[in-house]
Amino acid sequence: MSLGEDLRNVRKEKDLLGTRTLPANVYYGIHSVRAAENYNFCGYPIHPELITALAMVKKASALANLEAGVLDENKAKAIVQATDEIIEGKWHNQFIGEAIQGGAGTGINMNANEVIANRALDILGHKPGNYAEIHPLDHVNKGQSTNDVVPTAIRIAAIRLMGRYLEAAELLAGTLEKKALECRDIIKLGRTHLQDAVPITVGQELNAWASAIRRDVERGHKVIELLSVVNLGGTAVGTGINADPAYMKAVGAKLREASGIDSLSVAPDLVDATQNLDVWVEVSGLMKATATTLTKLANDLRLMGSGPMVGLAEVKLPAVAAGSSIMPGKVNPVIPELINQICFKVYGNDLTIGLAASAGQFELNVMQPVLAHCLFESIGMLTNAMKSLAEKVIKGMEFNKQRLERYAASALSLVTALAPIIGQDVASDVAKKAMEEGKDIISVVIEEGLLDEATARQVLDPRTMVARDTDEKALA
Repeated sequence: MSLGEDLRNVRKEKDLLGTRTLPANVYYGIHSVRAAENYNFCGYPIHPELITALAMVKKASALANLEAGVLDENKAKAIVQATDEIIEGKWHNQFIGEAIQGGAGTGINMNANEVIANRALDILGHKPGNYAEIHPLDHVNKGQSTNDVVPTAIRIAAIRLMGRYLEAAELLAGTLEKKALECRDIIKLGRTHLQDAVPITVGQELNAWASAIRRDVERGHKVIELLSVVNLGGTAVGTGINADPAYMKAVGAKLREASGIDSLSVAPDLVDATQNLDVWVEVSGLMKATATTLTKLANDLRLMGSGPMVGLAEVKLPAVAAGSSIMPGKVNPVIPELINQICFKVYGNDLTIGLAASAGQFELNVMQPVLAHCLFESIGMLTNAMKSLAEKVIKGMEFNKQRLERYAASALSLVTALAPIIGQDVASDVAKKAMEEGKDIISVVIEEGLLDEATARQVLDPRTMVARDTDEKALA
C-alpha cells in the first residue's frame, strides 16, 4: 500500500474539532493529519528509532493489558502483529508528523495509535477507520497517556542509538591504540601553551587520546544506565489513572521483552519521573563531554598536520578530497574540520536540552519533542564522527619521523633536563644564550664547560628524557 494510492477512494473521520476526509487506504488518521498541519516548522521527520520504540511500547502495553484481562485476545494479537511489523521497519511512511511538536508529543503518540489500530484492522479483515472494532485510544492506547508513552519511547530510542555510539567509540579507541603501538618509538616534541615543551613519543600522545575515548565509552554505559528508568504506567501525571493495577504490575516486564533491553525498569516514583527531566541534562552533558574530547583531538590533528611545507607538518593525514577550487594540489584536513563543526552543533543541542528540561511546569514537561530531537541528533552525529575519524583519519595517517625527531633534538626546552644538575638559574642563562646566538643547547653547555660532551649528549638526548619519564611513571 502507498500513501497516494487511489485518492478517489476516501474515508471520513471526526474528532472534537470536526470531520476530515482521508484517503481510504492510509493507516494514519485524523489526529495525525491535524498534527502534520499544525507542526510544520522545522522539516525534521520523526526519527525512525522513535517510531520503532513507540511500537515497542504499544506492544508491551497490549501484552500487559491482555495479561491483566482488560483487552480482548484477538484485538491484542492483531495489535501485537501490527507493532511487530513497525519494529521490522514497515509502515514508517505512515508517520507523517514532524519531530518537534506542541502538545508534549501527543500528535506523535496519536499517529502511532492510529497506524497500529488501522493496520490491526487490516489484519482482522476490516477496513481502516472502522474504529468500532479496534479503536486507536480505547484499545491501542489503553492504560496509557502521551505523558508516559512518549518519554518511555524516547528513552528506548536513545538507548538503541547508544549501542551504535559505543561501537564507534570502541572502534576509535582501538584504532588509536593500534596506531600508538606502531608509533611507540617515534620521538616528538611535546607542546604546552602552543610552545615547545619536553619530548614525548607519538605512541604516548596517541595513547592519551585513546584513554580519553575510553572514558567516553564509560560515559556511554552511564548514559544507558540513566536512560533505563522509565515512567510507563504513570499515564497522565504519574498517578496511573485509567491504568489497571494488573497492567501496571505487568508492563515493565513486557517492555523489557518487547524492546530486548534487559536494563529497563519502571521508576519507583512515577510522579517524579513524569515531571522532572534533569536526567536528560545529565545525559546531554555526557554527550557534550564526548564532543569536547573529539574537538580537542581534531584540533591537535589539524595543528600537527599544518603545512605541509610551511607549518608543523608532523603528520600526513589521508587525503579524502581535493582541497581547493583555485589552488592545484592543495589538500585540507576536512574530516577533522567536519568533526569540529559537528561538536559545535552538539554544544548547541546541549543548550537546547538544558532549556527544554528547565521549562516544564507542574506535572509535565511539554518540551520533550525538541529535547528528543536534539539528543538523537547529538548521539547520531557523535557516532558518525568517531567512526569517520577512526576509518578515514587515524587508520591511515603517517608521521614524519625525521621532522619530528629534528624538532625534538633542536628545542630549547631540552634545557629542562639540565636544571636538576646545574640549577634553574644557570639553565635559564643557557637557554637565553642559545636563543640569542642561534645555537643548540648542547653546544652552549659544552662551550660554557658546564658538562663534558659525552655527559651533555646523554642528558640532553630526547630519548633519554622520554625513557626517564616512562621509568618514573612505572615506579609511581
